[in-house]
Order: sequence, then C-alpha cells, then structure tokens
Amino acid sequence: MKFLNLTRRTEIGANSYYLEIGGHRLVLDCGMHPKNTGEDALPLLTPIAGREIEGILISHAHQDHIGTLPVAMRRFPRARVFMTEATAEVGSVLLHNSVNVMTRQREEIGERSYPLFTHRETDRASERWRWCPLRQRISIAGERAPQRERDALTFEFFEAGHVLGSAGILVRAEGQTVFYTGDVNFDDQTIMQAAIFPEEKLDVLIMECTRGDHAKPAGWTRASEERRLAEALAKAFDRGACVLIPVFALGKTQEVLAMLHKFRRQRLLPEFPIYIGGLSSKFTDIYDRRAHTTRRQLPRLQLMREAAPFVLNDETVRDAPLRAGRVYALSSGMMIANTLSNVFARRLIENPQHAIFFVGYASPESPAGLLREAGPDGEVALDPGKPPQRVRCNIEQFQFSAHATRETLIEYARKISPRKIVLVHGDPSAVEWMRATLSAELPDSEVIVPEPGAELEL
Repeated sequence: MKFLNLTRRTEIGANSYYLEIGGHRLVLDCGMHPKNTGEDALPLLTPIAGREIEGILISHAHQDHIGTLPVAMRRFPRARVFMTEATAEVGSVLLHNSVNVMTRQREEIGERSYPLFTHRETDRASERWRWCPLRQRISIAGERAPQRERDALTFEFFEAGHVLGSAGILVRAEGQTVFYTGDVNFDDQTIMQAAIFPEEKLDVLIMECTRGDHAKPAGWTRASEERRLAEALAKAFDRGACVLIPVFALGKTQEVLAMLHKFRRQRLLPEFPIYIGGLSSKFTDIYDRRAHTTRRQLPRLQLMREAAPFVLNDETVRDAPLRAGRVYALSSGMMIANTLSNVFARRLIENPQHAIFFVGYASPESPAGLLREAGPDGEVALDPGKPPQRVRCNIEQFQFSAHATRETLIEYARKISPRKIVLVHGDPSAVEWMRATLSAELPDSEVIVPEPGAELEL
C-alpha cells in the first residue's frame, strides 16, 4: 500500500492524493488552489505521471477538491471517475464557472496558461462521470460489488455532513481498509445533517485537519450561535447598517439563507432584503431541487422561493446601494480579489455605520484572513492592485464552520483506532496540533504528516 500527498504544501490548497492498494492505483480528489494561479493552482501531478491510474474518486464539489478534475482526466484518460450524484450536478456548474473565471483572469492578470480547460472539455468530462449511491460497495468497473468480496478492490461512499453531495470514501482491497474523510462535519448544521461514518476497525485513516488549531469554544452550541447572530443583525439594523456576510457559494450560502429565513419566521428580525451572487443562486437551485431526495434538515424549505434572495452579478454589485437593514451574503468566503464579497467589502470597509460578519473559515493569507487580523482602525489591502484601506466598519466573528471540530475528529479516530493515521487538509499549526494530540492519545497508531510529493509505503 502506497500513498502520495499531491497537495503542493502542508495547507488547505489544491487537495489531491494518490493511493496504491492491492495493485490498483487511485487518485482521491483533484482540486484547484483557491489563491494560486496557473500551474501553481494544480496539484503535484508530476510524481504520478506515467502511472496507469484506474480510478479518480471525488469526495465533494468544492473548488479545492474538484477544481482541476478535467486536467487530471486529460492526463489519465483511462481512469474512471466516481462521485455521488449530487456532487456531479454541483461539480458541473462549478467547473463551467471556473472556465469563465480563468478566461477573465487571462486578460486581467496575464496568465497565458488560462483557461486550463474549456467548456467543451468540461461537458465531455462530466459525461464520463459515474454516479455512486451512498453506502453501496462499488467495484473499480463501476458495478455493485458483493458484501463478501474481500480481495478485489471496492469503494464505498458515506455521508460526510459537509455540503450537498459530500462523502467520505472507504476503499477495500486484499483485506486492507483505507478511509478518506474528505471534508467532514460530525455536527448538524441548519440544513446539512451530521456525518455518518463507518465505525469498523480500519487499517489507514486519511483525515482532514482544517480546525486543528482552534479549540471548540466553551459552551458553544449551534442554537446559541444562531441567537447571537440574530441579535447582532438586529443591533446592526437599529444603527442603520447593512451587513456583508462573506460566504462560499456552495454550502455556506445555503446555510446562511436557511438561518436568515428562520430568523424572519420566528420574528427575531423584521422582514429584510437578502442579496446573493449568481453562482450561489445556481447552487441554491440545486439544493432546492434535491430537498426531498437527500438527507437533510428542513426538507420542505425551498430557499429561493421562501428566503427570496435578490441576485447580484459583477456589474450590479458595484451599484447596489448601501442601505440600512439589508444582508449581502456574497461569495467568495475568503474574499478573493475581484469576487463579489471583495468588491462589496471595499465599498463599505471605511464606513463605521456598516458591518462585516464572518461565519466560517478563512485562510490567514486570504483577504478575509488579513481583514480579520487587521482589526479596528487597522489598514488592509483587500485587492493587491489597489491601495490599503482603513478598517472602520464593524467586524464580528461567528462560528458556523462546515468542518468538524478538532475534538470530534480526535473522538472519531479514537473510536476506530486505525493502525495508521495520515493527516491532510490543514495549515501547519492545525496539522501539528492534531499530530501531537493523536500521538499522545493513540500510542498504538502511527500518525503521519505526509511530505508533499514524497511516496509513503504504508
């Protein structure tokens, strides 16, 4: 059994991993780095060039896990590609949007390698994706495999509780078991229900570490955090503020819309207009269409109809009035330059009347991370091509992460006590905390932080 970390650094970047088990060669995820461009946005595919990849297994459709899948399919044309049906629907929309973004960046930043793939290639690629039901053993040929099969390679998707379609992936071959968590949440969200992961004895656990450097706040519950958000919005509206909430188009937008709808329905807040972006509206439509066919909370809630958000685009976001009592839930969550949240933030950041509420993870080097670090009256350049601005707006932080707490990750690892634990998908401090804690609590498990590009013999 061999493992290769294809993510370029120990970070949350272009997530991709090579797994060799029972003579079969697989790739787990193939993401695009959210901040880097050109070749630096790709996973490290060079170390596995020339190897015959049989399957590419996709955990979910966030950009950092599926964003360069057409490139991987081009380089490994014989590989079969597997994911859940919901991930396939969301992933197609995301990749087409990515082509549009890369085409624009070719002109704006002079990245001549863009776009890395085209709309036509995306359509051709998605026609080859194979949809897999949850909790069903599948063979590498894409067929249902018998439960008693021990030697042949099979894989199985389990609900990860992160975003629509997200799954952990259990790979079996020759009596060995490897489980890749992908991005996971063990707690219920407003829409997504908590993960249901296997609890059998595993040989190898490949586990994400996103929140490894943040302890769960004492006394934190989602219900109390929702109340705190509702109260903060009420205070902001009372002083005549509009509120920007930077969100990921997939997952966080829909969770925030559901919360805002609940606040209005419970009369915690009066009726108020909500604005989202065009890509967010496409993903929200998919959430609505799949409300009765996926495992979720509030299955009858149709977000586009009942939360009734207005939709902004690249042009209208520059003219939208900064009026009191409005919520702008705009992507990207990390406020990457030229995204709707970044453009809108630059309009209100110097105005003490208005507010920005953060509701999830942001890389420390991203514009959102830099803004949070700058603090009141600090200076920050949200767009590297424009001068720094003074932070005078009100900034508040809320905890609605779609990732598992480090405490629940440790609890899961303890429950299954794998022979080896491979730590991925985390900033260095997060990964190091997880490594030290797991090594202390599970002395019989070998805890590994895989060096990018270096092949491990498991």
